[in-house]
Amino acid sequence: MLLSVKDLRTYFHTRSGVYRAVDGVSFDLERGETLGIVGESGSGKSVTCYSLMGLVPQPPGRIESGVAMFDGVDLLHCAPHRLQSIRGKRISMIFQDPMTSLNPYLRISEQLIEPLIIHEKISRKAALARGLEMLEAVGINDAAKRIHYHPHEFSGGMRQRVMIAMALITRPELLIADEPTTALDVTVQAQILELIKKMQKESGMAVIFITHDLGVVSGLCDRVQVMYAGRIVETAGTRTLFYQPRHPYTIGLQRSIPSLQQKGRELFTIKGLPPDISKNFTGCAFADRCELARESCRQQQPELKPVTPEHQQACLRVQAGEI
Repeated sequence: MLLSVKDLRTYFHTRSGVYRAVDGVSFDLERGETLGIVGESGSGKSVTCYSLMGLVPQPPGRIESGVAMFDGVDLLHCAPHRLQSIRGKRISMIFQDPMTSLNPYLRISEQLIEPLIIHEKISRKAALARGLEMLEAVGINDAAKRIHYHPHEFSGGMRQRVMIAMALITRPELLIADEPTTALDVTVQAQILELIKKMQKESGMAVIFITHDLGVVSGLCDRVQVMYAGRIVETAGTRTLFYQPRHPYTIGLQRSIPSLQQKGRELFTIKGLPPDISKNFTGCAFADRCELARESCRQQQPELKPVTPEHQQACLRVQAGEI
């Protein structure tokens, strides 16, 4: 087992209330495995991974409870210097917004080779050679010239590719990818996903892939966990989740995929809005938006329970055998 997360809770304490961004998340990840995390914006996907990386600003954020064992080290409670030696070397992250993740004052070359110089203690010349190799691998043409550009001289898609190169350059054991292909066209997206698969085969790298694109999940991930209002509502193998979804929210997400809609029919949307996670609610967080909800769903908070040994879901009516 490479990573084991148990009962992770990350809350943000603000003047307007306590926001339970991640509220009791648990999952395991094997070496070489790809875990997909899907859900609407604000469901807690990114905050879960920021918590593991020690990147939640404190205050207002606070990790209230949980354990995250990475190869015998608790990422949530280890000394800062220990986490620093792991982050960027053994665990890397591709951030969602390359515009705010790259330093506008530094050349791409300085930012790209920094992890190698800090963690691997190699010469600047050797680091630049590795940097050129990675830029070419992520599809940047004329990399020998462009490596010395500043971020503003790159397009949004090219900046995203630079971020991907920075994350992969140290050949990490765990890659956390937060919507890494959002700004890329379909051709480059396929190239990046193939590069990630190739590195997984070569090094046994594990991947946590955060995305809204269920199509990407279906072709890349071994397992998927669906998050809603800071909790996992369903988790299963990818094939099982797509062909035998059990939670109404997962079914709604699948029905929302445009390519699955019948031509000429109105696109399906999940009605309503996600709940205010600063408010206490006793029942199912999805009840107000669920077409199958009953009054009992608003009175008892569901827990993840197994459908099969590898398939869990958190719907009270499914657990009661009513649907």
